[in-house]
Amino acid sequence: MSLESITENVDEAVSGFFEPIAAWLGEIVFYAVPVGGTDLPLIVAWLVVAGLVFTGWFGFVQLRKFRLAVDVVRGKYDDKDSAGEVNHFQALTAAVSGTVGLGNIAGVAVAVSVGGAGATFWMILCGLLGMATKFVEVTLGVKYREVHADGTVSGGPMHYLPKGLAERFGNNGKRFGKVLAVLASVMILFFGLFGGNLFQVNQSYAQLVSVTGGEDGAMGSSAGALFFGILVAALVGIVLLGGIRSIASVTSRLIPAMAGIYIAACLVVILVNVTAVPGAIGEIIDGAFNPQGVAGGVLGALIIGFQRAAFSNEAGLGSAPIAHSAVKTRHPASEGLVALLEPFIDTVVICTMTALTIVIANPASWGEARDGESIGGVTITSDAFETVLPWFPYVLTVAVLLFAISTVLTWGYYGLKAWTYLFGRSRASETVFKSLYTLLAVSGSLLTLQTLIDLADAVLFSLAVVNIIGLYLLAPVVKRELDTFLAYVRTRKAGGTGEDKSDERSEATV
Repeated sequence: MSLESITENVDEAVSGFFEPIAAWLGEIVFYAVPVGGTDLPLIVAWLVVAGLVFTGWFGFVQLRKFRLAVDVVRGKYDDKDSAGEVNHFQALTAAVSGTVGLGNIAGVAVAVSVGGAGATFWMILCGLLGMATKFVEVTLGVKYREVHADGTVSGGPMHYLPKGLAERFGNNGKRFGKVLAVLASVMILFFGLFGGNLFQVNQSYAQLVSVTGGEDGAMGSSAGALFFGILVAALVGIVLLGGIRSIASVTSRLIPAMAGIYIAACLVVILVNVTAVPGAIGEIIDGAFNPQGVAGGVLGALIIGFQRAAFSNEAGLGSAPIAHSAVKTRHPASEGLVALLEPFIDTVVICTMTALTIVIANPASWGEARDGESIGGVTITSDAFETVLPWFPYVLTVAVLLFAISTVLTWGYYGLKAWTYLFGRSRASETVFKSLYTLLAVSGSLLTLQTLIDLADAVLFSLAVVNIIGLYLLAPVVKRELDTFLAYVRTRKAGGTGEDKSDERSEATV
């Protein structure tokens, strides 16, 4: 029996078992209501409303404290002697690596094809709102993290939900928080295994095949798929063994470099077509409020833009606090401010650059996609670059591969923390997870498992419901932490140390 027939049988068996489950959960999680001639997924509204509420609650913190956030990332307020594993910059790049990837390259192309150029405007707005949500969840992640005896750190919704709710509401809050924490752990683990791992490997392999001669090319065979899967698994396994320090060390170099190359390429396309820039910006603004050929008109463009941004930056999903919790600091809000830069980088900068490049280059494939033809998002983005840089699809392939690997690494860490919360953090327990994770990375290049990936998406966005309930209940805690950090900053600027080392509220050593 050939390897192809084995993988086909596995795909069919898995799809047959999980398809009804995926369809049922997908209908619930992505349930949409008709609004103005189009459909609004309630989960998108849930995420956007959270961004609006927290933006108002914290007085537009993403705008007022943006410069302070940059100062914190630069190390101006570092606590080098504090508990934690990585500095502010490394924590940010580790978290960004979990969100920046195929969604920024392919997902944006789909958004401007379905929602028109105007979807870009709403995507930017949603990204700005998501900055406030990210600030809240990461502040809580650091405040209620656990610093273990070996110096490693565990954080995320599985920690701040039970601890924070117990602190605010007593035993009833503790019981409710425990239920939410277990649900959050299961959801993070499931998506980490299949969405953050298998899907990324699968899609990056597909892109590699497309630029190496297709199915008849060097990588198109089952042997090529197996080789690619083993190579990725080996790289991921080696880095994953080193924990967050190793992951942060890799992502702190990889993400800035790849993001820089990608943005530079966007700028080349934009500058070569500089005379088209005003028209493209006008098309984006006009399309936001007067879209042509978009189902649902303005609301259709708005919903597509919001959906793409919400799915890209993961603000409110509770995943990023796991990486940010490992930061060295005594002030939880300091990392919350750092985290608000994440949706800005992911959505406001990188997603917008992709959209602007496509609108300005106006490749034929984009026009075909807008007319209803089924064209992959990566193809549209690649064609946009190719109008100016004929060789860039190969560079784009490298970017897709590295972004995918960095996402696999970060979600491996997220999944590990969820696994150890559920099954304990013994050496044997961690080894079982890491072995399972690397084996799935191998299978990612061989198996499609689209039904399982659809299920993983539904599970991940179920996490947003669980997480944001906790964020609303714990927002007053975040307000106090922000006030404490701002007082510390004022003291530092006045020439004092601003330190109170007796207060280690966020660092409960276990």
